[in-house]
Amino acid sequence: MTEDRAPTMHHMSKLRTELPDSRRSPRFAGVSTFCRYPRLEDVKPEFAPVDWAIYGVPYDTGVTYRPGARFGPRAIRDASQYVKRYSVPHELDLCEVLSLADAGDAPVQPYHPAENLETVANWAADLGDPSHTKLLAIGGDHSIAYANVEATWRRQGSPKGGLALIHFDSHLDTVDAVWGERWGHASPFIRAIERGIIDPKRMISIGIKGPLNTATDLDFAKEHGVTIITREDWLSTGPATLKAFLKTIADDPAYITFDIDAIDPAFAPGTGTPSIGGFSSTEALAMLRSLSGLQVCGGDVVEVLPDRDVAGNTALLAAHIAFEILCLSAVVSR
Repeated sequence: MTEDRAPTMHHMSKLRTELPDSRRSPRFAGVSTFCRYPRLEDVKPEFAPVDWAIYGVPYDTGVTYRPGARFGPRAIRDASQYVKRYSVPHELDLCEVLSLADAGDAPVQPYHPAENLETVANWAADLGDPSHTKLLAIGGDHSIAYANVEATWRRQGSPKGGLALIHFDSHLDTVDAVWGERWGHASPFIRAIERGIIDPKRMISIGIKGPLNTATDLDFAKEHGVTIITREDWLSTGPATLKAFLKTIADDPAYITFDIDAIDPAFAPGTGTPSIGGFSSTEALAMLRSLSGLQVCGGDVVEVLPDRDVAGNTALLAAHIAFEILCLSAVVSR
């Protein structure tokens, strides 16, 4: 249980992201930014433009069951104070490869779902250097994924046909409407596909499981060519299906969206729509690491509801999942 070794001058000279020295400034002290990365406005000129801007979206008006994910960004930031910078599986020091910054929280409009997503997308589209900086959004409910996907798509040059998408979730999130609302957390990907922001034939949803409201919940994804790996599939053909899918997208930019409810509530109880029989923490990290080589163009981690997990395990896991997404970007950048 040792703490980080204080960086030598040699190591400091190679850094792309400056961190507080944990031997001098304890991890439980100071302003809580994601993984202790500098605030975007504090990044030194020599580390600009940043490679990734991480920002929170404290919004949960799109939920269909338990509210509270609006407090997710704060909880994940606090939990991330003990996420260190060196990845043993990838054999890389994240802060030596990438320039990273916490861009704060997006402005939100809690009473207006559609307007909120437009507000967040427009704000995020201008973060950092749009021609270089990638965006990692921390939610908030899964509706906010639409905003970050749109901002990412625009920053990628609005490619015709949309982006490739790697989607970890218990639910497909392609329901047309719930209670008459078309912009809730059950609908981000049907809206993104309709608008040409996501290419359904280059979208894979991993971890889908039931029970469902009705079998027709699967129809939209199936009819539009989305690749579905259920939780049960993962135990047999799933890894091979994922490997084959990755070959089809090759070096295309791909967005990763991770709903924490893909994880079994035994490991991640702090979520609004818990679904039993999910992945373990170890399985989730292994799946993300298996994407090594992917050209990640953006991502999000969503649906952390901290007051349902007083131990903070869900927020800590979400912070590590975000770290793994950043590591995937570093793998192809080093």
